Amino acid sequence: MVDPMSECNLLDVLSNKKVLCVEDEACILNNIMESLELFFGKVVGVRDGVEALDEAQSNLYDVLMLDISIPHMDGLEVVKKIREFDKKIPIIILSAHTEQDYLWRAVELKITRYLVKPYDKNTLIKALEDVAMELIGHTPMFQITVTCKYDFCKKTVFHTEGELAHLSKSESRLLEYFLKRPNQTVTYEQLFDYMWEFEQPSKEALKSIVKELRKKIDNNFIKNLYGVGYLCEI
Repeated sequence: MVDPMSECNLLDVLSNKKVLCVEDEACILNNIMESLELFFGKVVGVRDGVEALDEAQSNLYDVLMLDISIPHMDGLEVVKKIREFDKKIPIIILSAHTEQDYLWRAVELKITRYLVKPYDKNTLIKALEDVAMELIGHTPMFQITVTCKYDFCKKTVFHTEGELAHLSKSESRLLEYFLKRPNQTVTYEQLFDYMWEFEQPSKEALKSIVKELRKKIDNNFIKNLYGVGYLCEI
């Protein structure tokens, strides 16, 4: 019997993720965003360093992609400031610069990939695959319980008795947020910010997604913290 989780298209990991793209030339920005929209759930583009930093501080992104030569604050300086409050977010740098100084600055900032312009489609896809692997901790399958695994690529839950459950975009996004924070208190506010950004749906909307996850995975792995939020026990 073939394991239904044995095949994994890494780019599918990105289907429920949000990326911020920073490039000062409008035409190039639009082209990059069009490419990224093939893989990501949501793509946001900005054109200067100050706006990029403000956007990264104000909203919760899963991935960042920045050019170095952007107005007001260069891309690597933006990344340096972002690293002060987010050490782990995967970052791709796009640049025409090949000078050693830029490369070393990028290495020190723990960049996932440094792409030299012009780059081809295969180079971009390889970089996105590296980002995907980083997002899932280099483990495409996550053992949630003794009898249940989650496939980051297919967004499915597989039970050892053979049952397979497909998760909606909201369900997979919420589950993956929990899985990155095992045994930690996650507040309603954190979940509202990550799931809906500027929209503020009721707690009922959140409870509805949690209820579906419990139904598809296990009734006890997400604990209610009354008046506060949830805790994912793994």
